[in-house]
Amino acid sequence: MPLPERPPARVPLWKRRWRRVPFWAWAGIVVTGVGVVGAQADGNGPGGGAAVADLTSLPAPDVSAADTSAPAAQSSTTVVVRTAIPSTSTMSTPPTTAVPTTFPPVIPTVIPTSVVVAPIATVPVDSVWTVTAVTDGDTIDVAGPDGGLTVRLIGINTPERDECWADEATAALSALIAGGPVTLVRDASDTDQYGRALRYVETAGGVDVGAALVGSGDAISRRYEPDTARSDRYDVLQGQASEAGLGQWAADACGAPVASVSITVEIRADAAGDDNDNLNDEWVRFTNAGIAAIDLDGWVVADESASHRYGFADLVLDPGRSVTLHTGCGSDTVDTRYWCNTGSAVWNNSGDTVFLRDPSGNNVVVHRY
Repeated sequence: MPLPERPPARVPLWKRRWRRVPFWAWAGIVVTGVGVVGAQADGNGPGGGAAVADLTSLPAPDVSAADTSAPAAQSSTTVVVRTAIPSTSTMSTPPTTAVPTTFPPVIPTVIPTSVVVAPIATVPVDSVWTVTAVTDGDTIDVAGPDGGLTVRLIGINTPERDECWADEATAALSALIAGGPVTLVRDASDTDQYGRALRYVETAGGVDVGAALVGSGDAISRRYEPDTARSDRYDVLQGQASEAGLGQWAADACGAPVASVSITVEIRADAAGDDNDNLNDEWVRFTNAGIAAIDLDGWVVADESASHRYGFADLVLDPGRSVTLHTGCGSDTVDTRYWCNTGSAVWNNSGDTVFLRDPSGNNVVVHRY
């Protein structure tokens, strides 16, 4: 039986016979290897650039002088390295994006701690005027560079001359403007149907006169479309004054108050069709929700305007009973009354206030819709 073949003996490295390769060729291989590593590590960096420069400065090896039977790995390594990295004069590097080393200064964002509200007026402010007369709580005369004006304060209304709190409102307005000077501020309209200039009035100190009058209870907030830029603010001020019982909102503003009563209000402000053509379909209803009868003789119904007023006569409202007041004309009964306001409808569809005042003029019921 033949013996199995033994594998060829491995020759120790130190016993192997190497073909002669010039010393300078071995040095080129070592330096080339270093240069390749540097270029791959950072082709654009200082290390890579230096390695390429050193490599191209080396003298070209004489490949023909080497033994052509040398191992393929050695020959191919030398040739590939010398052809893969050209001289610096012909090398083309890939485009790179420049990274800035300096940056523009950062401008900090300022977050305001308070909000500055723009002026409410929709048109420029008029020039400064001198007050020459106070007609009532919401009308004044002024003189300016171009002559005189009669000014109706917009956004408010005060009692008429023969009504409760008319004198107090006039006195309050006089105290606020004290002869002027004042600034007049327009809203959307210039004048009313009577030729009066429609303006907000502000004192030299910047006080909104209309707001001050409403806030003290000397005037009511009154919306005059389209001049309503400040109406929302005035509404809030009126609510505060009414709740606090200031000025005309006090229970005894116009004299001794009546005994405590409970009256509810229901209103139909928007009649079917054109309100002015169907006046009796516009009405307001008062119901005695208390336990005692109420004598309404001499009581007055009013809206926010200066002209719409209706006075009850010969009417006692028993507990649980109602009386309906129609805007148009008709024959009065125990539970139905007719205003007979033939000129126009009374109650604004967009909103208004129903006032029911006792014979002294105190506001007993105030219903806003």
